Amino acid sequence: MTQTTHTQTTPPGPAGRPRSPEFRLAAGALRGLRQDLLQHAFAYRPLPPLSVDGPLARRLPGRMREYAAWAPHVTVAAVGVLAALVGFADNEAGVSALLRALLALVPVLLTLARPAGAFWLSLAATTATAVTGSDWDSWPWLPSSFVSHLTVLTVVALRTRPRTAAWMWALTAVYGVWFDAAFGFDHYETDVSPMLILSAFILLAVTVRHIRRQAEQEVTAQQTVTAHERSRRTLLEERTTIARELHDVVAHHMSVVAIQAEAAPYRVENPPEELEKAFVTIRENAVAALTELRRVLGVVRAEDYEAPDAPQPTLSDLDGLLANVREAGLTVDKAVTGAVRELPQGVELSAYRIVQEALSNTLRHAPGASARVEIGYVLGGLGLRIVNGPPPAPHLTKPSPGAGHGITGMRERVSMLNGEMTAGPAEDGGYEVTVFLPVPAATAGEGDA
Repeated sequence: MTQTTHTQTTPPGPAGRPRSPEFRLAAGALRGLRQDLLQHAFAYRPLPPLSVDGPLARRLPGRMREYAAWAPHVTVAAVGVLAALVGFADNEAGVSALLRALLALVPVLLTLARPAGAFWLSLAATTATAVTGSDWDSWPWLPSSFVSHLTVLTVVALRTRPRTAAWMWALTAVYGVWFDAAFGFDHYETDVSPMLILSAFILLAVTVRHIRRQAEQEVTAQQTVTAHERSRRTLLEERTTIARELHDVVAHHMSVVAIQAEAAPYRVENPPEELEKAFVTIRENAVAALTELRRVLGVVRAEDYEAPDAPQPTLSDLDGLLANVREAGLTVDKAVTGAVRELPQGVELSAYRIVQEALSNTLRHAPGASARVEIGYVLGGLGLRIVNGPPPAPHLTKPSPGAGHGITGMRERVSMLNGEMTAGPAEDGGYEVTVFLPVPAATAGEGDA
């Protein structure tokens, strides 16, 4: 066997030389900066209303619930107004104070519509406030711009991804260090360190929140896919089980057809040649059908499947099933109404399996409860009703990991026979399964004969 190894080479540079890993790392970082903060920085991306489907929002009245959807917008606006009030209080009243208040308010409000552009506007507003301000104790962020820029960093980080938060913090650090080194020589103190430390903690918390939410979404998506695949696998397993069980029923009928077709010519004296050929053809087709049926069964048979020694059960074997269930600790009664008659084997087998699965569910999900099985023979088919009462100690009942699989199997059997089925909680707290399996009148008459 020949093994081929693929070696990935580094893209060549302008002179045909390969790029170094450091160069590619830096190029990728600059590309991320351009995508996150430079490309379409002032694109219109409004903050959507908050979802009101949570458990806390459902407790609010109707009008309050509508207002709660705009809670993030109101919160951001309130913090922006607070930054503006800090600007008013930190400067003498007048046009300059109003201007600095607006320089603190506008970038915060812009985060609701254009988050990336709000960051750049905040840096520009910080510069304008620092140049026109009269506070010599803090540099380059005056108190109003300090609150405003922190708010902008937080809101933009919440609305974007963690990489954007890292770029904003790095640019804020470069801006603060450069501005302080270039123009902060005549100021008493600098607030670059407080800004970087406080913003780092805030952006770290936001990043952790982003990562956790993304992980929860991935887990939810994976659980949804797993549940879908589990349900699909269960459905296929139930259909395979039904196919294996019906094999014996169909094979029995086809064997009877083949035997009767072979014996029919001997029951008539001097049968016509055309009649003999017709019976031979019927027998050959029946034998071919049996062969193909065995091949299909081999395809759907599991590796650990063992053919049953006994024939498939019918409703006549139901008393033995009820006796076994009673030995397992379930009190169960049986009631039969209508004229009992022999039904097609497929209907009898499906009815037996439905009762068996319903009683198994009772043992599994309602231990200690009593059950009742009702069988009704009507003109158009067969009716089944299996109902159980509530468990004596429901708080001690542990949930079963296989919940729902029995219902799936029952529905598949009923759907195969074009029947109807309802399953759900009963009025007394128990559970009820009601099934109707149609049987054509001609088929029922043949069974009676």
